[in-house]
Amino acid sequence: MYKKRYSIASLSEGDQVEDIFVVKIKKGIMPYKNKNGCFFQLLLTDNSGKTLEYRYWGGEDDENVKKIYNSIKPDSVLYIKGKMTSFSGKLQLSSEEPSSIKILEKGEYREEDFIKPPKRDLNKMYSELMKEIETVENEKIKKLLKRIFDDPEIKEIFKKHPGGIEIHHNWIGGLLQHTLEVLNYCKLSWEQFPELNKDFLIAGALLHDIGKLEELTVTSRIKGTNTGQLIGHIVLGATYVSKKMEEIGMEDELKDKILHIIVSHHGKLEYGSPKEPMFSEAIVLYYADEMSSKIAEINEFIKNSKEDTEDDFMYNKRKKYNILLK
Repeated sequence: MYKKRYSIASLSEGDQVEDIFVVKIKKGIMPYKNKNGCFFQLLLTDNSGKTLEYRYWGGEDDENVKKIYNSIKPDSVLYIKGKMTSFSGKLQLSSEEPSSIKILEKGEYREEDFIKPPKRDLNKMYSELMKEIETVENEKIKKLLKRIFDDPEIKEIFKKHPGGIEIHHNWIGGLLQHTLEVLNYCKLSWEQFPELNKDFLIAGALLHDIGKLEELTVTSRIKGTNTGQLIGHIVLGATYVSKKMEEIGMEDELKDKILHIIVSHHGKLEYGSPKEPMFSEAIVLYYADEMSSKIAEINEFIKNSKEDTEDDFMYNKRKKYNILLK
């Protein structure tokens, strides 16, 4: 069993490295400019969320380098022996033939070294979700939610699924945790505004991101599926829920409102919503989703940035402004 020794975030120029990484991108083979032989480049990652460029400098035997390169697949887990260097001001890991590079098989490494572990107990969170379904008063909505979340296959996937690739809730159980956070914000809104339809809020919270079960997949890392890349979780989720609604014979008005909450939950067309929120419960769901995702995003940024600097502030490229770390 190979165990990860250091996170990418902790590596510095000059470090001698013997560690394991997952391949995020294969960048290709290139010939040397002034001598025989070639090298290849990979982009590596781990559960720190950071990436690291890697270069394998081969000898004069091009076929041997190509053989090694072709045996490496996206998402392969590699044991690498090399050195941290700096090129054009950017850190990279490099190895020279015959330095070690080995492709590991499943079971030779710990998956948690590449995907962040759960932050809360998965079974307890799923029990919370199922208890909320029992509070739904509308029998059609309750039947819809039970048909989906009582399904053993959905249960096992939904419990463990991440909520994103990088931006927020990108850990095992992240989707379930995010769903409950959204639900809690919706319930808080209902307490402030009792005229809101609580059943719509519960259904919207539990179903708004269910399309991520098809949009994302987990191998040795979290990544988007082809279907997810082409269609996206909002449309995938609405399509899936619509089919379940047809199975139970849900009436059109109820069906349309729940689907609207799902398709409008990103709030604005430029944020990927096919529609913008057009009634109160849909607006609540949008802001609840924003609260959960944005707070989780900034908390993870602060946590990770504290490992990179002792300064009080760190520039956030997505936000385009400094974030206070202290």
